[in-house]
Amino acid sequence: MAAPPRSHAGVLALLLALRIVNALTLRSFFQPDEFFQSLEPAWQLAFGPASNAYITWEWRCQLRSSLHPELFAAVYRAAAKLPALCASSLPAEAALLIAAPKVTQAVFAALLDLYTWKLAEKAYGRRSRTAYTALALSVCSPWQWFCSTRTLSNCLETTITSIAVCYWPWHWPGAAQDSQSRHHHWLGSLFQLRLSLVLAAFACILRPTNILIWVAISVPTLWQASSRQRYILVREILFCGSAVLACSALSDRVYYQAWTLPPLRFLHFNIAQSLAVFYGTNRPDYYLTEGLPLLLTTALPFAVVGSWQALSAKPERGPKSAVGEDVVPRRILTRLVWTTLIVTLALSLISHKEVRFLYPVLPFLHVLSARPLISFFSPLAPSRRAILALMFAVNLLIAGYTSQVHQRGVIDVLSYLRHKHEAQLHTSISSHIARLSGDMGNGSNTAPATTTVAFLMPCHSTPWRSHLVYPSIDAWALTCEPPLDVPLSQRSTYLDEADQFYISPGPVAWLAENMEDPHSRSAAQNGRQGGRRPWPQNVVFFEQLEDTMKLVLADTGYGECWRGFNTHFHDDRRRVGDVIVWCRD
Repeated sequence: MAAPPRSHAGVLALLLALRIVNALTLRSFFQPDEFFQSLEPAWQLAFGPASNAYITWEWRCQLRSSLHPELFAAVYRAAAKLPALCASSLPAEAALLIAAPKVTQAVFAALLDLYTWKLAEKAYGRRSRTAYTALALSVCSPWQWFCSTRTLSNCLETTITSIAVCYWPWHWPGAAQDSQSRHHHWLGSLFQLRLSLVLAAFACILRPTNILIWVAISVPTLWQASSRQRYILVREILFCGSAVLACSALSDRVYYQAWTLPPLRFLHFNIAQSLAVFYGTNRPDYYLTEGLPLLLTTALPFAVVGSWQALSAKPERGPKSAVGEDVVPRRILTRLVWTTLIVTLALSLISHKEVRFLYPVLPFLHVLSARPLISFFSPLAPSRRAILALMFAVNLLIAGYTSQVHQRGVIDVLSYLRHKHEAQLHTSISSHIARLSGDMGNGSNTAPATTTVAFLMPCHSTPWRSHLVYPSIDAWALTCEPPLDVPLSQRSTYLDEADQFYISPGPVAWLAENMEDPHSRSAAQNGRQGGRRPWPQNVVFFEQLEDTMKLVLADTGYGECWRGFNTHFHDDRRRVGDVIVWCRD
């Protein structure tokens, strides 16, 4: 077997290559927040209001920090300048704009793998086999392959949390030690402490629930610290936290054109107004019975055993335990367990639950899983080798299916629409050049290339401008605004536009009430009149709606022009089957 790389830089280079391939080969859809909470506002920041980015109600209500989209806005600006240097084609420019944020997120995903390994080194020893096992768990995790390179705020939150935890002053002596020992064991430089606190503050700005992690980690540290160390830590928390908060406030002031504090507004929305439940509720045991198994898959039993072993370890007695084991590694593992338990139980009290909300504790669980896993497979007997091969095969199958097959149609359809529009642009440009040269005759008139699209699907079923790219693709979709101004007593009867489309009497009645007569070709040439939308050139819907569209659009000139596989199964009946595009000839 080849020796592992001898430096963190060598490992990082390999991880970067792996995650870039991961990002660029990802073909499936996971959560709309991947696009609408990051790339859409970033697109508008980079290219202006005329770019037709889709800005959701969350940004209009100032619930999100602008720091995350600002990052991708800078990436978009840089990517937009590159084609001018090499005179590339329109499809190449569009492909570059689509790939740029993916590659950026791949860097963060690689850093997540790296700092999972570095944290494991603090717990198990530098370049130890157990630390490499934690790295292997992160690299081979189906969840990591499926999710880590997506532009979700949870992914960036997880990366910066893992870095911050790695630089946390774990060697802080306990209060039971003498003064000389406390001064001798200083947990790293002031720079590392400040880096940890700055990243922790940024994670809390990005996702306010991240504060649960830092309460679980910092309170025991403050409790055990000497008076002088407690003073230094409190001082640095205030200093670093204030600096990050000031930067966030200034960024939000520029973005929102008003002074605001999105983390407080976010907590008010989710806790005081209880509006998060509008997007779904789950059982109290959801994270224990579904969330953690989905995050860990085959590593779940090892995470359970590792957590139990960490909690069963003897309490701290000084720099060395009775058996000569360092106190710091045991402290790290115990704190990681308690942090995971506190975060899981606290989030279980909130009605709206999603697996990705637990993502920041996944690196902790990989570190905890490493020792039981390597113990189980040492020595690697033939039976254990078969189990290891089966685990790897299961992980590979899950990662491949979720990233390449499940819900890929809603991504592929945008590629179809974009390429179709590029072909129209090419024809329009060619006609314009020919007309200027006199080949078209004096009386010719070439209409500008515009593609119109309607997405008759549940809201946010596809990405938007981050994949459509061209502002001249004029598209609309069913919306799902929450009941922001509806009294609590009336929310149970509130229906958003997507709900109104699907409920009784059904889509046929909604289309008759809200759309122009599809038999009138002039309707497509006019703007929205009398509250009714004109029928576009392209109508996109799930196969579940196909019989309805055949009924509504019979003898109207519409017909199927594209069909793409989306899912073998779905828990939402409205999203069952292929994605279909009907075009008007």
